[in-house]
Order: sequence, then C-alpha cells, then structure tokens
Amino acid sequence: MIIRKAVINDVPRIHRLLQYYGLKGELLPRPLSRLYDHLRDFWVCEDDEGGAGIVGCCALQFCWADLAEIRSLAVLPEFGGRKIGTRLTEKALDEARRYRIRRVFTLTYRPGFFRRLGFVPIDRAALPLKIWSDCITCVQFPNCDENAMILALGNDTPDSAEESSDQE
Repeated sequence: MIIRKAVINDVPRIHRLLQYYGLKGELLPRPLSRLYDHLRDFWVCEDDEGGAGIVGCCALQFCWADLAEIRSLAVLPEFGGRKIGTRLTEKALDEARRYRIRRVFTLTYRPGFFRRLGFVPIDRAALPLKIWSDCITCVQFPNCDENAMILALGNDTPDSAEESSDQE
C-alpha cells in the first residue's frame, strides 16, 4: 500500500469512494466539481500490489491561520483493519504540522477512531462559523449528529504566538 498525494486521475475513484459512504449516511458526499477544486487537500492510499487502485482517501482542509479540518476520510470496506485510515490521517496531520497549524478538528461518526489518535470531543459551537458553509448543504442539517473533535498539535512557534496575539 502506498500513501501519496492525490493526482487529477484519482478524482473519479475518490468520488466513488465518498459516494459509497455518503449513500450510507456515514459521511458528507462531495460533488465531483468540489473534488477537483480541492484535489490538493487529498491524500490517497493506493493498492500497488493487488491492482485495486485507490482504496482510501483523506483530506486536510485549511480553515484559518491556525485551524484545519480532517475530512473525507474513507477506506473501502474490504481493506478495513489494515490501519489505512490511521496512516492517511497521520499523513494529513504531518502536513498540518509542516504548515504550522496548531489545531485540527473533525466532524465524525467514528469518535473512537479519532480518540485513539489523540483527538478530544468539543462542542461544535466552539468552531468558527466559517466551517458551517458545508453544513448548510448537508442532508442532516440542522439536525447534525456528528461528533466534533479536536487535536492540539503544539505548533507554537515564536512567530505563530506573535500572530495569534495580534489577532486577539
């Protein structure tokens, strides 16, 4: 299994994977056009030996100077139990650290998975209003029952601490 950044030819397979879980009500499906718009956000897991192609994906979307979201995490059911979701999430978190993001959140139906990675539950109201733009188009809105969780990355550098105090 190879974890890598997504390329343009991966979009149809990512779309099918997200649609599969979207139809089950386990994540928010994404229109094909939005996937092309946000392709650079995605990491994929490719089955390099069995020829199955893309078997998992995960996106890191930047929301603010110090906040990003893990979203669209999905792994084909037949590839479950191989830590692919963990590896994809860790790649996204490593990328967040490289960009000096201090906090990463997720909205999930699988809080146990994210808890094992160090995420803690938070009240959705604690998240900035900017993140709710996708929620308005969700079939669950306004009765969302996803769990909001957050992870502090500890990327406090002298520069980021200065910027943070300037914004407050």
